[in-house]
Formats: sequence, structure tokens, C-alpha cells
Amino acid sequence: MTSAERFFCADSARLRGDPVAGTAPRGFVWILVEYRGRWPVNGFEGLDLDAATKTAVFSAAQAARARILLVKRPGRRRRGGHDQWAVLRRETSGAVRQQWGTWAREEDLTQIVTALETPGDLGGPSVLLVCAHGHHDPCCAVRGRPVARALAERWPDQVWECSHVGGDRFAANVVVVPDGVYYGGLDAESSVLTIEEHFFDRIHHHHLRGYTDMSPPQQAALAATLRRFGPAGRSDYVIAESVRDGDRWRVRLAGRAPHPERVDVELQAHRTPPCRLTCRGAPTGSVMVYEPTSVRAV
Repeated sequence: MTSAERFFCADSARLRGDPVAGTAPRGFVWILVEYRGRWPVNGFEGLDLDAATKTAVFSAAQAARARILLVKRPGRRRRGGHDQWAVLRRETSGAVRQQWGTWAREEDLTQIVTALETPGDLGGPSVLLVCAHGHHDPCCAVRGRPVARALAERWPDQVWECSHVGGDRFAANVVVVPDGVYYGGLDAESSVLTIEEHFFDRIHHHHLRGYTDMSPPQQAALAATLRRFGPAGRSDYVIAESVRDGDRWRVRLAGRAPHPERVDVELQAHRTPPCRLTCRGAPTGSVMVYEPTSVRAV
């Protein structure tokens, strides 16, 4: 095997020191579809399902700007019983809602269309999604599955392996929904510690990719604030203002006691040098990063 064949994007990202902050994709609604078979490279879109059903679900998801993820429980393949589906959402107010159902026939998945049109139940336990989509990128399986097993030992009812969530080079990736929080660069030990703190509403900058209701520069500003002033709850900081001046950003965060009332973060945006970003993607690529240059309470 040549060195090129042994390439793993997550190893290379760690060697380069790729920053994880500011890399969470934006989103408020997640659709989970339990599927115990082999996941296609493109996830739900590639499933061999009834065409009318798949089109209806896909169209409704696009209209709601929802992301569809295939999920399955970690470990050995579960036998018997109906598969589950869920619609999870975080409202702009910060409220979280969940709807769950089951499907035995493909046409049962049209329940998702109806669920997207109704508010759903408030609250409910958070769901831990661990990207383990090895058919999409080997790093997601190699690094994701041990993390899924470790988390499932602690929170067996809340953990699912899921299809591609983005940021393969940050494997293992864990997404907490409907909280809308992305973590990356995890292993079995750090994932348990990170999620323990998350559930105590103490979010640290370590491994934090971002909140999905913030833009990339805002996510980077939040992570810099947590690094400077310590961990905080999911709703303890909100974005008060974002100002762009060319390749520079100034983001003001409003904090809730005991955190600083206002924090100004200045960031410098720049593109990384071309490099190979994924195991199976384009030979070279470049991404935008937002480097904090100043963090101060005002």
C-alpha cells in the first residue's frame, strides 16, 4: 500500500492544526430516518425507496430547510421491530421540539411530511448523533464508531450513529440535536467528558465546532469568548452585532450573568493554503477560517 492510499484526512487535519471553531453548518431542523442497511454515499437521497415517497419527504425537507440524516444504533445490527423516524427542531426563541414515529413500509415515511407542518412536543432528551458514515469517508467510521460505542455505554437511549454531517477531517464528529451544537476532533474519552459537560450546560471551547444558529465568524467569536472567559450554557451568550469590514469582522456577544455583559471579538478572515481536505473528495481544496485577534469585555 502506498502512502497516498494510506491517507486519512482527519490525521492530516490534526497535523496541520486545522481550527474546528467556525465550521458547523447552519440549520434548525433535523430529520432522522433509521435505516439498518448499507448507507449510500449520498445518504437518504441514494436509498432505493418508493420514488413518490422519497420525493415527498425530500421536497418537504427542502421547504423546511431541514437536513435528512440516516441513523442506526451503535454496535450489532438490531433485529426485529419497526424502524424509527424523528423531526427535531430548534426555534429561534431557543425552544426545542421533537416528533417521533415508526415506519414499517416505505409509504409510512410520508408521516415526516405531516410532522414538518406541525410544531411537535416541547422539550425531550437531547439526541447524540455520531457521524460514522464510512462509505462517505473512512475517517468517519474509523474514528466515529469507537466514540458512538463509548457514548452509548453512558447514554444508550440517546446515541445514534448517523450519515454524513460535514467536516470529515474533524472526525469524530458529534452533533447534539435539537440543541444545534457541533463538536469535532473527539475520541472515546474526550467525547464522554465533552457530553457530560454539555448536559450540565457547561459548553467549553475545546472541540466546539459551533452553534448551528450562528454564522461561521460568529461561531469562531463564541469559541474565542469561551476560551477567554470560561465555559457557558447554550443560551448564556447571544449575538448582539456582527460587522464586516473587508476580511475583518467584529462580533459583539451579549452575555448573561455571571458571564461578561458584553464581549467584543475581532477576527481576521483568510483562506487556507490548498490541501487535501477529505479522504475521497477533490485532490486539493481551500476553506475560509476566522482567526480571533482580540477578545475583550466591554
